[in-house]
Parts: sequence; C-alpha cells; structure tokens
Amino acid sequence: MEINILEWIGYAASVMIAISITMSSIVKFRILNLIGAGIFSLYGFLIGALPVGFMNLFIVVVDLYFLFQIFNTKEAFEILEVRPNDRYLIRFLQFNDKEIQRFFPGFEYKSELNDLSFFVLRDMQVAGLFLAHRQDDDVLRVRLDYVGPKYRDFKNGRYIYTRLRKYFSDHGITKVLAHAGSQNHLKYLKKLGFEEQSDGLCAKTLSKTI
Repeated sequence: MEINILEWIGYAASVMIAISITMSSIVKFRILNLIGAGIFSLYGFLIGALPVGFMNLFIVVVDLYFLFQIFNTKEAFEILEVRPNDRYLIRFLQFNDKEIQRFFPGFEYKSELNDLSFFVLRDMQVAGLFLAHRQDDDVLRVRLDYVGPKYRDFKNGRYIYTRLRKYFSDHGITKVLAHAGSQNHLKYLKKLGFEEQSDGLCAKTLSKTI
C-alpha cells in the first residue's frame, strides 16, 4: 500500500510527540513537543482538519511560552556546602542512584574523597549535587555533577564553572578535571568549555577573573 506525503507528515508528527514524552529533561520535552506539535498543526491544515491544526498550533504557542520562561527567567542561584557524612547528602544519593548511574556509570560514594561537596540551589530548590576531590594542590577532580531532570538546561553547569570562579579560586583551584561517563555527558562538558584529553578526561582551566 502506497503512503502519500501527507500521511508521512502525520507519522513524523506522531513519532516526534512520542519521543518527547520519553524525555526526562523538561527542556528537551518542550523542544521536541514543540516540533511535533508544529508538524501536527501543519498536517491538520493540509488535510483540512482545522480543529487538529488550531489545537496543535495552540500547543506550539504554549511550548514557546514555557521555553521563553525557562531561558529568560532569572533565578537565584546559591550553593549549600555539606559535610561528607551529611545525612541528607547520603539520602539524596540513595534516592537518586538510578538516575545518577545513567550519567555516571559505576559511581560509588566515598566520603573520604569529598574535599568539596555542595548542593546547587535554584530559588532555594535543590537542583543538583556537586562532589569533588583534590587531585593536586590546584587541580580538582569532579566525581559527581548531578542535575535533577527539571533543571537540565545547562544553567547549573554555567553557574558552577563560570559564576563560582571566586569560590574555586578561594580554595586554590585553577583547573578542573572530569570524566565523561557517556556521550551525552561529553557533550555537556564540551558545551561548558571543557577540552577532551588523550587520557579520557576532560579539562577546564579556570580564569582568575572575577
């Protein structure tokens, strides 16, 4: 049975919508849902199904609105330093272990390796957890840079590696090393200015400019 171009457009829209609802990242969900709804809207107008066209056009507008809010709303970022044996820290790691293993395969918490431990807060909501230890006097090795699904928009990373330069400088840190546990994590690190090294690590030199 031959499928015409309009049917292909409908199938493409359906696939895009289906993929979008599997995304744990709210940003990826909104972007893919926007694309899928846009294609569905076009499909609806092309086949003369105006309710389909206008309904999905409305979804496009809603997705655009929320994406604008995500990327333009100013949030209050803070860090909350915790001790390696902090009870909330331990419980947070246990609760999010399945998600953590997706991005940091084989991660095992070792309190003795925590020279720097802090939660990243956005408008006083816990958005992520950063754990690291000193590899050398001025080199920090990241063990965990976990971000919750709701906050995976690169703002956490930019805050840590750009706006916290003075914080790291006060701790004598001039270089950060991180291991990319997956291709997605590698892309994340490169987008934040890390450079891939031959030993499988990614490195970022921190500017001393405040």
